[in-house]
Amino acid sequence: MPLIFCNGVAATAQQLSAAALNNYGHFTTLQVRENAALGLDLHLQRLQHDSAALFGAAVDIDAIRAQLRIALSGAGSTDASVRITVFSQDFDLRDPARAVALDVLIALSPAAQTPATAVRVQPVNYVREQPLCKHVGTFALLQLRRQALLAGFDDALLIDPQGRLVEGAFWNLGLWQQGRVVWPQGPALPGTRQRLLQAGLQAIGIEQDTRPVALGELQAFDGGFSCNARGQQALAAVGSVQWPDGAAQLAILERALQTQAWQAI
Repeated sequence: MPLIFCNGVAATAQQLSAAALNNYGHFTTLQVRENAALGLDLHLQRLQHDSAALFGAAVDIDAIRAQLRIALSGAGSTDASVRITVFSQDFDLRDPARAVALDVLIALSPAAQTPATAVRVQPVNYVREQPLCKHVGTFALLQLRRQALLAGFDDALLIDPQGRLVEGAFWNLGLWQQGRVVWPQGPALPGTRQRLLQAGLQAIGIEQDTRPVALGELQAFDGGFSCNARGQQALAAVGSVQWPDGAAQLAILERALQTQAWQAI
């Protein structure tokens, strides 16, 4: 069970009920190791962007970092999976335009890493609402993941109305083509791990391209991978399109990631 803090102290039942019942806010998730995180600045930028987009307000980034240090110290751990949620206890469902003070929930659970096993994903027709924001409206994503699992797949891959690959349920998609990485272009969340990999791949001299990719084009690619804050994972198949073992490609991604610095909380 995660440890949850609100505004720097242990969360109360009243605070948790406000977050649960209003279901309006945004979040970011990160992995902390030895009190540091990859792309911490990107996570904080995301919180700033989404607070402005959803609340028309600014969050105090320095205060969030201080609250995260307090939470880690309170948990007695330097390693953790962290979810930072921005919401408001004063948010009114009947008057959502009213200006409100922002609250910060920080939930800590054991550190985690993406499994090494390659995954099979099911293409599904769906685009997230407000795709540039990592908002708390995850019902559709979880339902699509559930349906994919029931159909014998490991997860869902979102396809937009034009038939273009967009993003995974909770991850970004990269594709391999003749030694270069192609990032599908579409209405998707700009992932922190994606941005770290883009910088790292550039640093080690791997060519990249960002362009629309149609579902029907997948046969022309040599492989694919998912990426999020927990790590990278090779794709064994997208629907009926199958790819060989992606271990060598994952090694390139790991080498790219090693060029990116861990940032102290």
